[in-house]
Amino acid sequence: MEKNYKAIIEAILFTMGDSVELSKIANAIDLSESKTKDIIEEMKKELDSQDRGITIVKLENSYQMCTKTQMYDYLIKIAKQPKRRVLSDILLETLSIIAYKQPVTRAEIEKIRGVSCEHAISKLIEYNLVSELGRLDAPGRPLLFGTTEEFLRVFGVKSLNELPILNQVQIEEFKQEAEKEMQIQLEV
Repeated sequence: MEKNYKAIIEAILFTMGDSVELSKIANAIDLSESKTKDIIEEMKKELDSQDRGITIVKLENSYQMCTKTQMYDYLIKIAKQPKRRVLSDILLETLSIIAYKQPVTRAEIEKIRGVSCEHAISKLIEYNLVSELGRLDAPGRPLLFGTTEEFLRVFGVKSLNELPILNQVQIEEFKQEAEKEMQIQLEV
């Protein structure tokens, strides 16, 4: 069975993303560098002659699969589209605490949630819903967190004053439920 060298080289260049040295490609497909180079050059000519969005470029003694420059305008339109982010219950809980108690430290958030929230805060910062506001003037100088303008945009409020007012009776009920859950966990 004859190997489809073009398909193998295409898979290598596509998967690697970065440039791949000719010697490594030749070694992977068990051909000489000269023969491998001929195949890659033929592939490049085929891609360039067809109405395709990709090409193969030579960078010193390496090759890389790239988008044709004529396609950049279309790529920019896609890259500028906002990514849909899903906020898990954990992220929403952490975000609510920050929104209502800001500026707030990670330790304060963890005290309220009862669990570590380092990952949740990192994700919220990555989503640009939360930012570091500075440091608390206390031992260890912990970071203070607060919401961003993006938070206001995403949740459709013009200011933090528009956030729903917390019902004190409901807060007490939540506290009692949490205490019951903690008691059950301690008994187990």
